[in-house]
Order: sequence, then C-alpha cells, then structure tokens
Amino acid sequence: MAKKPLPSTAYAVLGLLMPTTPMSGYEIRKAAEQLRYFYWSPAQSQIYSELRRLEALHYVSSILVSQSGKPDKRMYKITSAGQAAFTTWINTAPLDPTVVKHPMKLRLFFGDYADLDQLSQQLQSFIDTSNETLAQLYIVREYREMDPSYQWPGLIAEWSETVLEAEVKYAKSLLIRIQNNDLDSFIEE
Repeated sequence: MAKKPLPSTAYAVLGLLMPTTPMSGYEIRKAAEQLRYFYWSPAQSQIYSELRRLEALHYVSSILVSQSGKPDKRMYKITSAGQAAFTTWINTAPLDPTVVKHPMKLRLFFGDYADLDQLSQQLQSFIDTSNETLAQLYIVREYREMDPSYQWPGLIAEWSETVLEAEVKYAKSLLIRIQNNDLDSFIEE
C-alpha cells in the first residue's frame, strides 16, 4: 500500500531539519519564521503536529533532553528516510496550487458593506505594515550579500520584495480611488 502524500507543511519541517542539527520544536518554530514572507507562519501546535506525524513515519527521531531548572525538552533530528523523502519531494513532487490568503483583499471583496473611511484606514494600515515587511526583506537581502549561505533565502527575499512592492504600489493607487470615491477608473502611473 502506497503511503498517503504528506502536505507541504510537513516537508517544510523536514527541510528545516535538513542541516541535521537536532532542534527542539520551539527552535523549529523560530526557524520557520523566515518562511512567513512567502509560505507559512505556523503556530507552535502545528509544528508539534507535523513532528508527531513525521516521527510516526520514521522521518524524524527524537530524544528527551533533561534541563536543569526547566522542563525537559524533546530534540528532533531528521532520519535518512526523512532526508530521502524530502529529497524526493523537492526534486519530483508536482507543485501544489498557490493559495493566497490575503485579509485586505477579502475586506475589499466585501467593500459594498464597508464604511469607506474605515476601509481606507485598513488599506493605509496594510500599506504601512507592508512597508515594514519590505524593510525586513531588505535586511535579508543584505545578509545574502554578506553570507553566501543565504543565497537561496536571499533569492526568495528578492521575489517577495518584488511582489510586495507591486502590492504597495497598487494599494496606494486604490486608496486614492477609494478616497475620491472613484472606483470605476483605473489609475495608471
């Protein structure tokens, strides 16, 4: 019987463990924060769910480590079977369709029911938050320039920058249209 395919989130956890240095669930969660710019920002509980699934499949192993004055912690390490599964996935698995979960676009979709002043404030907040994210992505790019091991994350940062810069540009033009109550026109620059 063939194994049921794993979700991409499981492979993301395996990928974070690929350097083969044992990590706690908390450390995996912290490492996964860099994925938030383009894929996923997991809850701690989601990390542990994936780790349990991967351990049941023998893709990771774990040991309990005693800590003085703190609760014991479980350290996870990818197994050779996990490395093989990850390598097969990254090289041969078809891409899942891109799923966009965009809270601002969801609000705009239901704009008929919104107070336009509130919607404008939310759009401005989206622009401000996006600019903060862009500042963080620019730092990742700087790391890439200083550290060759950041080559691939740096490429993703560039891609994310390009997309987010375009979103900010469009959001600014949309904000003007909302504030001018001119939703039918298209502002080109």
